[in-house]
Amino acid sequence: MSHDLTVRFLGVRGSIAVPGMAAGGNTSCVEVVAGETRIILDAGTGLRALGNERMAQGPRHSTILLSHLHWDHVAGLQFFTPIYVPGHRVEIASGPNGVMSHEAAIRSLFKAPFFPVDFDDLGGVVTTRELKANDQFQIGDITVTMAKLNHPDPVYGYRLEHGGQSIVYATDTEHFACVDPTLKKLASGADILIYDSQYTPEEYPTKVGWGHSTWAAGAELARAAGVPQLVMFHHDPNRTDAQLEAIEVEARRALPGTVAAREGMVLSARDAEKAAAA
Repeated sequence: MSHDLTVRFLGVRGSIAVPGMAAGGNTSCVEVVAGETRIILDAGTGLRALGNERMAQGPRHSTILLSHLHWDHVAGLQFFTPIYVPGHRVEIASGPNGVMSHEAAIRSLFKAPFFPVDFDDLGGVVTTRELKANDQFQIGDITVTMAKLNHPDPVYGYRLEHGGQSIVYATDTEHFACVDPTLKKLASGADILIYDSQYTPEEYPTKVGWGHSTWAAGAELARAAGVPQLVMFHHDPNRTDAQLEAIEVEARRALPGTVAAREGMVLSARDAEKAAAA
């Protein structure tokens, strides 16, 4: 069994799911793995397929860490089959949302007239946990560190570490005129940075204040934080496969090793370390 820290992408789009894209049309959902420890980051529509996998593997405990509660990051929760099946345990955690308790927010997703199954009628054991804004905690073999990012509603980035390897997940965040000091600290020395790259630098001036960023800001952050691999994430729903490939080529000129997240892609922190050392 490998204990390397890896990340698998199950949903890579922002805002809304889009069908028919080779790069993938599901909204934000990734799985980070170290040995037997598996952590799900965000519960966009990509979560549905992961739920089907987990059903095939038998009862287990699933931990879902949410960056925030916008629809594209929670739309898969109601279709995550383990929450309906006795024997499965699911914990859904996130930081304060500034409006209501985390538990009240999750319960509101399972309520008429918006959804036919009430939270109290779920067959699995589903619990919620509200984290502190700058919390650090352990989930199995993985150490998780949080940081509050820059978005119209509260959003949180996560650093996941195991065995000297680390992956940072920072989506739905808007850059500043300088490198965001909070993100620079969170990402310092990490192996992989998964970063909100919804807009191109040319598009961004008309999107200021929307809470999203560009690949160029991600590359600047990766260089400042000493991260060898940047992963462009939360792709605009209007972005075609050809456009995404062209952006990837341009981004690699600025920061070699940069990749655009695609559904099914698996990356290893150890491989990123090796590439940096080569």
